[in-house]
Amino acid sequence: MVAWRRYLHQNPELSFQETNTAKFIADQLKRFGIEVKEKVGGNGVVGVIEGGRPGKTIAFRADFDALPIQDEKTADYKSQVQGVMHACGHDGHTSSLLAVAKVLSSKQQQLNGKVVFIFQPAEEKPPGGAKFMIEDGVLDGVDYVFGGHLATEYQIGKIATRSGAVMASVDAFKITLQGRGGHGARPHQTIDTVAIGSQLVGHLQQIVSRRISPVEPAVVTIGSFHAGTAFNIIADTAVLEGTVRSLNAEVRKQIESEIRAILEGIKVADHIDYSLDYLHGYPVLVNHKEEALLIEKIVTETFSPDAFIEKGIALGAEDFAYYLEQRPGAFFFVGASNEQVETQFPHHHPRFDFDERALLNLGRVFLKLVDFYMVRND
Repeated sequence: MVAWRRYLHQNPELSFQETNTAKFIADQLKRFGIEVKEKVGGNGVVGVIEGGRPGKTIAFRADFDALPIQDEKTADYKSQVQGVMHACGHDGHTSSLLAVAKVLSSKQQQLNGKVVFIFQPAEEKPPGGAKFMIEDGVLDGVDYVFGGHLATEYQIGKIATRSGAVMASVDAFKITLQGRGGHGARPHQTIDTVAIGSQLVGHLQQIVSRRISPVEPAVVTIGSFHAGTAFNIIADTAVLEGTVRSLNAEVRKQIESEIRAILEGIKVADHIDYSLDYLHGYPVLVNHKEEALLIEKIVTETFSPDAFIEKGIALGAEDFAYYLEQRPGAFFFVGASNEQVETQFPHHHPRFDFDERALLNLGRVFLKLVDFYMVRND
């Protein structure tokens, strides 16, 4: 399992480009004697184990894309691909699920039902690989779906989840303001997109503080503002880009509506034209109550009562949310930090790494879920 992880870490591939990784996964599954479907929703790989007797179908998901980040670790297994690295643990997710598949391949006749192993590309880049795999039928016949994520914000041995909303929806927008440029000494002859764009930023920041209930977590962030070419020229065009995060589908809709209303108001008040490109990204990730409580039960019984952590809500996003919109299930977080190992760097950092014992803990939870649904419940 560690060898698989380190191979994948040395050979990362970006979202929607993971052809070699997909082949590696498929080859391993075939070696275990598992039925394999390739090119599911793009570069997705699906393994299926049919148990000896009928029963429920449970699906597990691991993502396997990397990020456009230069690996700055000193470890001998650091990325060998310039400007690309596994900085979010997806190499670990894949390796752990491969190990689970290998274990279960030798216990096929003991299982009641079917296990589906979803190896998903392109989690890091909207619209995301989950959506395409679902459209390609990956959840057909599936009763429950589970996913886990290595998390260096938690110590090794800890596992966290919660019922209800866990991670935010994420949308992106690009606003182009079209005014009238001119000389900096004659602003009255122009429609100044820098001045109007600056006011627009303030208006957008008031959406959350004044239009959304204070008990509803939400974020509107302007990440870039580009305009102008010289100190004495008033720019005729300004481009603003940003992101919207929320934990409530209705709040998500309201924020978009407020953005559109503000732009219409500025158009009238400031005599400016605009265009808005609004990309709807991943939805809110909502854990189903019974399945989240099952994860808690498994953790406290398998590890220890103090191993479980009630996870706080986060405004990061995950396309596993699409699976949970379709089927009951839960998403959980596996502690991967250790003071004796260089794991102090956050996800998406050039020196990100994790305690590889976390791979075992992730796999143990998956195997206990199989035990609950497919072995004990006969």
